[in-house]
Amino acid sequence: MKRVKDKKVLMLIAFLFMMSFVYFSPLGNPLIPKPKVIEAQNTSNPLKGEFHLDNVVKIYIPSTNGGEPISKEEHDKWVDNAMTTFSKMFGGATAVDGNGAWVDEDDNLVKEDITIVYSFAQRLNNSNIDDVVNYAKEIKETLHQTSVSIEVNGKMYFVE
Repeated sequence: MKRVKDKKVLMLIAFLFMMSFVYFSPLGNPLIPKPKVIEAQNTSNPLKGEFHLDNVVKIYIPSTNGGEPISKEEHDKWVDNAMTTFSKMFGGATAVDGNGAWVDEDDNLVKEDITIVYSFAQRLNNSNIDDVVNYAKEIKETLHQTSVSIEVNGKMYFVE
């Protein structure tokens, strides 16, 4: 008999415990006002129907040749070449200067100026991705890089 009583007490405690979540939760307690859902106003998207490009392709142009800095003129030549190449592939290109860094095997911070050349593209296919990879390989070989980074739709790839 005692066992049944204990079971009923345990069930009552479990029930009260669960109800406390309902009671103190703003979503479950009828006495606490529910948060208001703000409905989107009946406005139309001002860009609806406008031409857009869904894909982005980037290549990171290094400023070193075999670990040694190249001249600004040579770096600019590589950036111009990448912008021309991407413009022919995708219809236009943009270049943004930045700084890259990594830690070498001796725990030293190695910094390098880079330029990211990117294009937005309506469609990407294996053919134009192959062209980008081959171009990255050309940069890698000519500038004696371990790898050259390309980015496609937010994913970074290291072309080795």
